[in-house]
Amino acid sequence: MVILKVLKMVFLLVFLGWLLIWIMLPTKTYKYKWTSNLKVKLHSTYFKGQGINLLLLTFPIMFIAAFGCVYLHLQKKSEKPYTKSASKTGRLAFLRRPVLVMPTLGIVTLTELAFVAMFIALLIWSLANYIYVSYTGHLHMDKGVEVWHAKFRSVSLRLGYIGNICWAFLFFPVTRGSSILPLVGLTSESSIKYHIWLGHISNLLFLLHTIGFIIYWGITHQMSQMLEWSSSWVSNVAGEIAMVFAVAMWITSFRPIRKKRFEVFFYTHQLYAIYIIFYVLHVGAAYFCMIIPGIFLFVIDRHLRFLQSRQRARLLAARLLPSGTIELNFAKSPEVKYNPTSVMFINIPSISKLQWHPFTVTSSSNMEPDQLSVAIKCQGSWSHRLFQSLSSSSSSSLERLEVSVEGPYGPASSQFLRHETLVMLSGGSGIAPFISIIREIIHEANLQQPDTTASSKFPRMLLVCAFKTSADLAILDLLLPLSLPPTFHLPPQLHLQIEAYVTQDHGLQLDPSHKLIQTAWFKPDPLDSPITPILGSNSWLWLGAIIASSFAMFLLLLGIVTRYYIHPIEHGKDGPYHFSYWTLWEMFLTCACVFVATSGIFLWRKKGGAVEGWQVKSMEIPTPTVSPGSWFSNVEERGAESIPHQSLVEATNVHYGARPDLRI
Repeated sequence: MVILKVLKMVFLLVFLGWLLIWIMLPTKTYKYKWTSNLKVKLHSTYFKGQGINLLLLTFPIMFIAAFGCVYLHLQKKSEKPYTKSASKTGRLAFLRRPVLVMPTLGIVTLTELAFVAMFIALLIWSLANYIYVSYTGHLHMDKGVEVWHAKFRSVSLRLGYIGNICWAFLFFPVTRGSSILPLVGLTSESSIKYHIWLGHISNLLFLLHTIGFIIYWGITHQMSQMLEWSSSWVSNVAGEIAMVFAVAMWITSFRPIRKKRFEVFFYTHQLYAIYIIFYVLHVGAAYFCMIIPGIFLFVIDRHLRFLQSRQRARLLAARLLPSGTIELNFAKSPEVKYNPTSVMFINIPSISKLQWHPFTVTSSSNMEPDQLSVAIKCQGSWSHRLFQSLSSSSSSSLERLEVSVEGPYGPASSQFLRHETLVMLSGGSGIAPFISIIREIIHEANLQQPDTTASSKFPRMLLVCAFKTSADLAILDLLLPLSLPPTFHLPPQLHLQIEAYVTQDHGLQLDPSHKLIQTAWFKPDPLDSPITPILGSNSWLWLGAIIASSFAMFLLLLGIVTRYYIHPIEHGKDGPYHFSYWTLWEMFLTCACVFVATSGIFLWRKKGGAVEGWQVKSMEIPTPTVSPGSWFSNVEERGAESIPHQSLVEATNVHYGARPDLRI
């Protein structure tokens, strides 16, 4: 569509203009020329000195976020997911190839490495220019200090400025329902590493900034400044409090602690709200406007997730595999559409009221329009407690398990389905994302009439999976959904080959109890409801409406408060308005506008989905089953209901005591 190309070009130009402002921000040209001209044109009693930052650094990103929702809606309507990829995609494939694979950095592609280099260059450029302008211009000199003291203070101050640049990008990767990330082909899950990198860089810069000022106050005999909460300028106490929370979050986020003591990392990271409050109180309203887009969009997303999580999800059934893997099957509305490799966050209050864990969605929204399933591998205390609670039940059907969900979240398109051949490599539970891909392609292939040309529309699939023990082979049973009818056959035009490697066993080594797959169904409860889209079928359009309306409301109320409340105080007998109070007003208005706009549209959209839950509550509960895994028994033992899995067994080669040879 032409409109999509036009919108994408507009977004690119606006984004490049936004980056240009960040590049020019530390220079003499911006400080002495641009700022003077902009103050004359933009300074008003409605926004005071914040008008410049709101226009140049806040508005561009909010514009892209709001109209990006329109772009994503139109793209979703016009997408043809099974069109073969163009040849030009192959010519640019080298940009997506990994160039670094490290535990600390993850998998880094050539494109990512180039952007990281450019971002580091921006930080160095900004620091060098800030210091140059400070040294060659008006150097701040406290009474009785030497020049080198003042220069040391200037460097410490500018390190904080550079950390503020990191904060301008910090919250975009953790906004799960972002309209910014899909525009550049990213998801929150794939870009979480950027949040980690930015967090490390910003915390290091802020720590150097804090230590630098403490040293400066010490050598100039001004240690009393550490206890100052100024009414006319930045609060030193607020910055120190923010730094205490930042260090606690930073230390517990390092990989060794995060891997071995995840709960310590998780609970400590919930301090981010207090950290943001004191950080903003320290930098002030003007600097808050420089970084507000990321925080604004994150608050919208966080409130939407909160509203969704207040609804209890209808859990239909659970499949317990002998390998310690659980498949949970939820009821969902047909309006919930997602692409393969999506994830969903799950909270089970009976295990932990605060912990939310992401799990891969193994179902296909097209193959299973009324159900959604996730795979959970028992690897930590939370998942082990869940497995024990499900496996210990001996009743005909399980009692209600209270579950809340957020999501699902995933890629905006299924570009990997456009290739002629898919080679999928996995180890253990890493097979979960590929289950959703295989189910999606099986569904699409099953819709086609078997003929000589139909197979060309779908990629040939080669799944190479490695497992530790024979019991882990049971996870291959999840390749087909629980709701599949017994008469289902794999479409003949589908080309699927599975090469399974069992590394620790040299043959099928299982006692009879480990061959069983237990399927149990949950009793319905009137308090539960199917998973529904947060904002309905046209969720992108409604998200755009939330972003636009909440930001417009924020600007309107900020202008009214500044003009009719703060401005009279500023020019009255009471003198300048308290620096921190001004900042508190901005934070309050941000949250208030987001909560009002988001809650209003959410409740409006919720009215149409009240009937769906009753259709699920009246369904008949199937009899729980315990059956041998498809790879652990012969056809006679499995019975007629195993016909669908039999075709998978025939497509699978199991190699015992071997590892896949991936050398080319």
